[in-house]
Amino acid sequence: MKNSSFFVKSYGCQMNLYDSKKIVSILQSRGFKQNTRPEDADLVIFNTCNIRDKAAHKLYSDIGRVNKTKRDKTIAVVGCVAQAENSEMFNKNSSIDIVLGPQSYHLLPQMLLDLEKNPKQINTEFIVNEKFDYLSAQNKPQGISSFVTIQEGCDKFCSFCVVPFTRGPEYSRPIKSILQEVESLTINGAKEIVLLGQNVNAYEDLSSSKKSNIADLIQTISENEKVERIRYTTSHPINMSDELIKLHSTNEKLMPFLHLPVQSGSSRILKKMNRKYDKDFYRRIINKLKFVNPNIEISSDFIVGYPGETDRDFYETIDLIEELKFTQSFSFIFSPRPGTKSATQNDKTPLSIKKERLLILQQKLKDIQFNFNKEFIGKKLKVLVENQSSSNPAYYFGRSPFMQAVYIKASNIKAGELVNANISSCNHKNLYASC
Repeated sequence: MKNSSFFVKSYGCQMNLYDSKKIVSILQSRGFKQNTRPEDADLVIFNTCNIRDKAAHKLYSDIGRVNKTKRDKTIAVVGCVAQAENSEMFNKNSSIDIVLGPQSYHLLPQMLLDLEKNPKQINTEFIVNEKFDYLSAQNKPQGISSFVTIQEGCDKFCSFCVVPFTRGPEYSRPIKSILQEVESLTINGAKEIVLLGQNVNAYEDLSSSKKSNIADLIQTISENEKVERIRYTTSHPINMSDELIKLHSTNEKLMPFLHLPVQSGSSRILKKMNRKYDKDFYRRIINKLKFVNPNIEISSDFIVGYPGETDRDFYETIDLIEELKFTQSFSFIFSPRPGTKSATQNDKTPLSIKKERLLILQQKLKDIQFNFNKEFIGKKLKVLVENQSSSNPAYYFGRSPFMQAVYIKASNIKAGELVNANISSCNHKNLYASC
């Protein structure tokens, strides 16, 4: 095989980062060597995200930079942009050799071989079951905190989202396969398992006579003595079952932190987004979670400047943020995606107003996060140590139960330990501690 070395760049979500690690594992098992710089690699792979328009533009800019030093390189575009733009990518940039959808990247080695017969290779089929079956035998160590995809695709069809078109319908991986991967990861040192899915809490294993949902899966994983912590992301509010909510009070390994995107605090805008719930429904879910576990903290996603959003709609979102106190969140200005319903909706709000709203919202979220972090100064917090800082070896990096990044000054701890850290200071992003 002519391509003896490769470079992978990921864009977007945790699912893409997980997929990229699997791509690395697949290629290394075939004798490829990973490079840290695209200019030194024979094969350059861009694992793309299509949630926001900026990511697609960045992709083509990155390809342009690679072309300046191409030296007969092979360029592969995989992931959601590949799925959405399909063969049109070859027309947009003739240097692209392979276009590969997110459900079929396990076919990459064969496609590389087939380039000798056909210089342009494409596969954007939805064959997620085949992908999962293949990956079950490709497990490699990830780290102290390790991701496991349990579900892909989406049936919700939010009016702003391309995931149903790029990742396909909801598909859940058999529980047996997941447990095998978890066992492999823990044998190799994983202490925290993070379950991934586009709608992870819609997980439902139908492969056997006994149906299993995400609550069943979490409970089963928690019986593995090597697993110290369990998390799951990203969830949809309408799939927060009472069984899953209750688990946040009964399972000590399930962390008291949940990422639950609301997108807007305006019921009118939520209806336009086709989110299938209103503000009061979302509030009730949070109240149920707080009732079973008063210590649980919530993070969320927010879209600012959705078509038709008024000042009143925006400030309803601000009011919800002030009420529910989201401790970590992501927020973006609305970006129309081709093929989605929202891309055709009339949008009269000037960009300058959208930017102003985003600044107000992000400052509010930043203040809440900072105030939350300040509450821990002078207290002890249990932290799972993930690694030693490469830039400053006197510090170790870990995360609290609430997903806070914690930098611990210590000389007698190691990765994989759960330590009681003495929190001494903070900013809105990080906690600093000693041990």
